[in-house]
Amino acid sequence: MKKFSKFVANNSLLILIICFVLLFPATIGFMKTKINYDILVYLPEEIETLKGEEILTDEFGIGSYAFIMTETKNNRAILNLEKEIKKISSVNQVFSILDVLDTTIPKSMLPDDILDKVYHGDETVIMVTFKDSISEDATIGAVEELRSIVTDANRVSSMTAMLIDTRNLSNSEMIAYIGIAVILCLIILTFATDSYLVPILLLSNIGVSILYNMGTNIFLGQISYITKAITAILQLGVTTDFSIFLYHKYEANKAICENNIKAMEVAIRETFTSVIGSSLTTFAGFLALCTMDLTLGIDSGIVMAKGVFFGLICVLTLFPALLIVFDKLICKTKHKNFFPKFKLLQKLSIKYNVLILIIFVILLIPAWIGNKNYEIYYKLDETLPDTLPFRIANSDLAKKYNIISPQIVILDKNINNLEVDKLTNALKNIKGIDLVLAPNILMDDVTKNLLPDELTNLIDNSKYQLVLINSTYEVASINLNKQIKNINKVVKKYDKNGIVAGEGALMNDLVTIADHDFKAVNYTSIFVIFIIMIFVLKSISLPTILVLVIEFAIFVNMSVAYYTNTTLPFIASIIVGTIQLGATIDYAILMSTKYLEERRKIEDKKEAMRKTLYSTVPSVITSALCFFAATVGVFLYTKIDMIGSICELLSRGSIISMLVVILILPAMLMAFDKFIIKKEGRKNYEN
Repeated sequence: MKKFSKFVANNSLLILIICFVLLFPATIGFMKTKINYDILVYLPEEIETLKGEEILTDEFGIGSYAFIMTETKNNRAILNLEKEIKKISSVNQVFSILDVLDTTIPKSMLPDDILDKVYHGDETVIMVTFKDSISEDATIGAVEELRSIVTDANRVSSMTAMLIDTRNLSNSEMIAYIGIAVILCLIILTFATDSYLVPILLLSNIGVSILYNMGTNIFLGQISYITKAITAILQLGVTTDFSIFLYHKYEANKAICENNIKAMEVAIRETFTSVIGSSLTTFAGFLALCTMDLTLGIDSGIVMAKGVFFGLICVLTLFPALLIVFDKLICKTKHKNFFPKFKLLQKLSIKYNVLILIIFVILLIPAWIGNKNYEIYYKLDETLPDTLPFRIANSDLAKKYNIISPQIVILDKNINNLEVDKLTNALKNIKGIDLVLAPNILMDDVTKNLLPDELTNLIDNSKYQLVLINSTYEVASINLNKQIKNINKVVKKYDKNGIVAGEGALMNDLVTIADHDFKAVNYTSIFVIFIIMIFVLKSISLPTILVLVIEFAIFVNMSVAYYTNTTLPFIASIIVGTIQLGATIDYAILMSTKYLEERRKIEDKKEAMRKTLYSTVPSVITSALCFFAATVGVFLYTKIDMIGSICELLSRGSIISMLVVILILPAMLMAFDKFIIKKEGRKNYEN
């Protein structure tokens, strides 16, 4: 480390040039990285529902589909529209009721429940199937072209349309909320440092590290839009305190070293030694997300962990170079430190430590209850703006045609008509199903030869036959999830290899997997961080106290949703606790290590805690406020609740963790002082 710090301090211009050059490939990588807006693609590949989706794509050419609500019943206009749609390269099949009625089959032969799904007033529904899956670029391009042909995006209902609208909304917001985060952090850092220029250099350093992180995502192939939205602000919030620590060490060493170069050498070494423990816990906390069965965790965990790594590297290389090069300007822009010492909080922590412990014990129960019982939603479009075109289209399709949650049952071709009849009758008796359409219903011996090939091939081929179901329950609702289970029971009775596919079935799998992931991620993050702290702090009792304190902060944070009747997106419930633990355990480590240091010099534990609080509280508050500033702007600005809820929880969690560390942790450290201090030195430290 000594050689490294000497090289960095003596080659500041070279480092700046290298960092500047590296921005070009990083920018290219950032721009070339594909952003995925479909969470369902992160489901484990081995689940049965995804196998069903593969069969639909490979055997029937139904990678995805869309419904179009035309404004006319005019046969010529509808057929002309179908011809235009068929010209789109990724479109597989296009058909409407006219493709049936234009044969010799009279309209009277079709069941009323089918006609109700295709006619409403002067409107007719056209169904379009696409060769590729929902989130493929080809499908996205096809749906965009489809919207332009129809000339009214509000009339195209499709999951791909939801992804397009989510993408457009997310991209339009990102610049704004990153700008808000930078401005808020700049204000806080101006108060927390003694120079007007340092906050600008500090944020520039973090900005470069963010670009490096996002640029290297190209090696992952693609990342989720959720990962893209929160990684930059998390990296800003989590790694800011590394930079502040280096700057303070640099300024302190300038007063005792012969020159700035030597002062920076020492500052780099001291910074590395001090932040390595906290960066490891944050790094490990983010990597714990990789234990999720939903591979979105791997996506987010790797990118956020990389962010910590690049943040630390830039703090130890780029930021020192910036401080040395701009040292004279930094001195010219010096100002008095505006940041208060928060002496009242420090006094409260020591004076009322017993009362604080009692309150802590009392609050544990409601915090635990609230953390266990808040409501979660899984529907991906649950709280997106109602004005988005896909929301309008889905709403109209549901109101006019009662097409809410179509499902597709894939059966073996060899299941005979009698068995299929029994299966369809059983399905019709399941509550909430208003349409069951099997091949034998449309294609008896008379009508089979009259139907167009593209329609018969849609539901029947040499290997499989499809049964189409329409549910009147909303996707990801409790009722639909129960219904999917009942459908599965019926299907397996008649075909043990039968598969229920469709959005509803996929979301049902998502609910099951998310419940497992919540437990796996939280337990893993606690265990890994606990083990790391044992090695860093060389203690078992101290890590136990620190994890308990931060877990309490997490419980309080999540329980706010329960006591305010707020429903959270499922992904927030999985990742927020892990992120809050990994990001804010640093506050507790900083305070506890400083307390140990003071306690070994001072016999009186209250005096040792007073000095500990005096030196650590400003740093803890600065870090927490930067984390808060980086996330609260997104929460206040974004219209995407999936992202907004995560950032709301993180911004609130940073403040709760800060207060818990400043008020409760000191009381805990003093209460368990005898267990914390090493046995061999206990006689010198006890009161």
